[in-house]
Amino acid sequence: MDVWRRWLLAMVCGVAVASIYAAQPVLEPMGRDLGVSAELSGWIVAIGQVGYLAGLVLLVPLGDVVDRRRLIAVHLALTAVGMILTALASTAWVAFVGLAAAGVFAVVVQTTVAYVASVSPPAERGRNIGVVTSGVVVGILGARVVTGILAETWGWRSVYAVLAVASLGLAALVLAVLPSEERANRHRRAVISLGGLFGQRVFLTRGLIAFFLFASFGTLWSGLSLPLADRPWQLNESQIGLFGIAGLAGALGAARAGRWADAGRAASVTGLALILLILSWAAIAQLPWSLWLLIAGIVVLDFAVQAVHVSNQHLLTAAHPDRTSSIIGAYMVFYSLGSALGAAATTAVFTTYGWQGSSLLGAGFAACALAVWITHRRPSLDSANLRSQKPGTHQALAEAQGDGTAKINQITS
Repeated sequence: MDVWRRWLLAMVCGVAVASIYAAQPVLEPMGRDLGVSAELSGWIVAIGQVGYLAGLVLLVPLGDVVDRRRLIAVHLALTAVGMILTALASTAWVAFVGLAAAGVFAVVVQTTVAYVASVSPPAERGRNIGVVTSGVVVGILGARVVTGILAETWGWRSVYAVLAVASLGLAALVLAVLPSEERANRHRRAVISLGGLFGQRVFLTRGLIAFFLFASFGTLWSGLSLPLADRPWQLNESQIGLFGIAGLAGALGAARAGRWADAGRAASVTGLALILLILSWAAIAQLPWSLWLLIAGIVVLDFAVQAVHVSNQHLLTAAHPDRTSSIIGAYMVFYSLGSALGAAATTAVFTTYGWQGSSLLGAGFAACALAVWITHRRPSLDSANLRSQKPGTHQALAEAQGDGTAKINQITS
């Protein structure tokens, strides 16, 4: 896959995920215009997350049945419909319908990652996933900066109008530029066998790591505005949004994690990144006294989160090459639940214990992820299970277990 196609798909991911998170910086004016009380304004964001979870279960597995290139284009077009409906809404329920629809079809992100894994040569899979996945973080963090600028200039409705136009433009480019997948058969059984994945040890381990990983991530980004708006800093919304740039720097720096995964170092990268994640909270905890240490901690945190996220997806798609859509969709359920836990917990903890309490919470989630990784490395591989795996999955399973390819070659020879 050439560089232009990689970046096109990264843009697809960025725009799709921005459709969910764009409301965060404009909750107050959006709620006021739509007649939503301050106590219920959180539902403006939550409804998109609910739609997203539904899409993970209902839509993502379709990528194992139909051509993902066309599926990506259709989902982008339907996301645009939801954005247009939101931009034109005069009442809250119309906006909620639009936001829910956009959330459902924002799972185009997972279909895109599965497409990349499917069309990439094995030696380039990790690098390509790393570049494309960076678009997700750009969408989450970049939306904070861009949304603030657009809303301040033209109002909050302009945010959704721009996202709708971008989605339609990307849908046309996807159909024009990307090649169709060449798959000899379609694994229709994959659509109805998601539950079986949760019984597989490698998948469950990587899912639990993702759950705690994004709980830590959500603890930072859902709670950060509270102490920054408080004394001694008392920053406004635009200034707070600029901290997303620090997160972008860290996340984009981790795009190289895909190359490390291609080189067979996904397991060790996961462990080192989780240690960095814990250490980053020591700097983030200094927010009441130093913004520079906060910025350094944000860079390290987002680097670590992205490195682990890319490694997880590389291992899982390599281990299940015939079910990449299903595996990515099921994996992202852990991502969504972890993000929700972090967002809900950080505000409650901050109210009672301040930013120090929130920092301990984020570090605790990171420590739980590291504990899962350490626990999973200890047991030896089951040779009977390895013999039943399809060719090409052994290396991925070895990396996930942390035992190395040499041991697998010895067991399976």
